Amino acid sequence: MTFQKADFVVIDYSAKVKETNEVFDTTKEDVSKKEHLHKEGEIYEPKLVVIGEGWVLKTLDDSLTTMEINKPCTVEISPEKGFGQRDPEKVKHVPLRQLLAKEINPVIGARIEYQGKMASVRAIGAGRVLLDYNPPLAGKTLIYEVVVNKKIENCEEKIAALIHRRIPQVEEEQFKITVCDKILTVEMPEVAFYIEGVQIAKRGIAIDIQKFLPDLTETKFVETFKAEPKVAVPAPAAPSAESAPTATTPETAPVPPAPEPEAKAPTA
Repeated sequence: MTFQKADFVVIDYSAKVKETNEVFDTTKEDVSKKEHLHKEGEIYEPKLVVIGEGWVLKTLDDSLTTMEINKPCTVEISPEKGFGQRDPEKVKHVPLRQLLAKEINPVIGARIEYQGKMASVRAIGAGRVLLDYNPPLAGKTLIYEVVVNKKIENCEEKIAALIHRRIPQVEEEQFKITVCDKILTVEMPEVAFYIEGVQIAKRGIAIDIQKFLPDLTETKFVETFKAEPKVAVPAPAAPSAESAPTATTPETAPVPPAPEPEAKAPTA
């Protein structure tokens, strides 16, 4: 089986620099740990690619059309077709005090943002910092070891894959997808409500649906907030006859005895 432009495929890959054999990217968690690339919170899993959309480097994108499912393939990418050749003009010295004034504490090898551009810190000394504005992989030949795991053809599976691409923190199965009269309804799981940037992600999903599944004319997202169940408070138990104190009321209070009449002296 060969693939064509606009096909949905799911791939696993590891990428390394040819000159040093250093792995710089992977979809596999075990490889990331072995190569000391693992980042806490990073999601390592097979990646959705719509062929021809530029979601991966162009040489790799083009090579996907010649691959077969579950058959490992190696793709070599020259600097010109990867991140370009290194430009010496993009390596500059900057006074250390200027970075410190912007609360930037440079460390050799770190990536920092300075004057609106990303740069790598190459050296520090004599009150100056050497910044390299070239991409970290500029001038490198790249090797991608790729496997196409599957091709997605079912409409609902494509929708689920597009949703997961934008919200990878939540498993695909937790989204309930319904298509009726060209209207797509996505019921969001509660776990997704509070993910940072979820509103932007939903906008991106809607745009993806319009682009790749044009037969669907409308996309709705449903968020249902359920009230917390109320805890019933048991009514206080009525006191028993033995333990209840006796109350004296005007009706039941004992009547004091009438006073004795005073004796009168006999009259003469």
